[in-house]
Amino acid sequence: MHAAGEGFAAKPFEEVTEADWDAAAGATAKGTFFLAQAAAPALRESTGTLIVIEDVAAYEPWPLFAAHSAAKAGQAMLTRVLARALAPEVRVCGVAPGPVAVEPGQEERRAASTLLGRIGSPADVADAVLYLAGAAYVTGTTLVVDGGQLLKTGRRGTP
Repeated sequence: MHAAGEGFAAKPFEEVTEADWDAAAGATAKGTFFLAQAAAPALRESTGTLIVIEDVAAYEPWPLFAAHSAAKAGQAMLTRVLARALAPEVRVCGVAPGPVAVEPGQEERRAASTLLGRIGSPADVADAVLYLAGAAYVTGTTLVVDGGQLLKTGRRGTP
């Protein structure tokens, strides 16, 4: 499982620096690619599964988190690229959590952003990972674990 990420800090579009961008893209997209490359021989030998922890930010335009969102979108595409590159010996899937680890005091607001009216738990994400790890005919796809956040109407485009 790969879950690295960096650059999740609110910053207006005009203030994002090249260093901010490099930090987000480096840990998230670059990290995913080179981890998979290094693990590929062992994954192929064991017919293993690589689960990439993505983020709903890959699928929502968050202007205050531009570098993070772009890096996560790149990572989501890598899930599909790696699935093609490593098949048939290795399956590659993604899990894209929505609001799970939220700032104290933000629980009610973040819960209201979902169709289920609650934030997720680490167990919700772990259940998705376990499902994909055992789903032998699933590869190259992402399971969104967001309580329906992406479907909720009236979203403002911020986490």
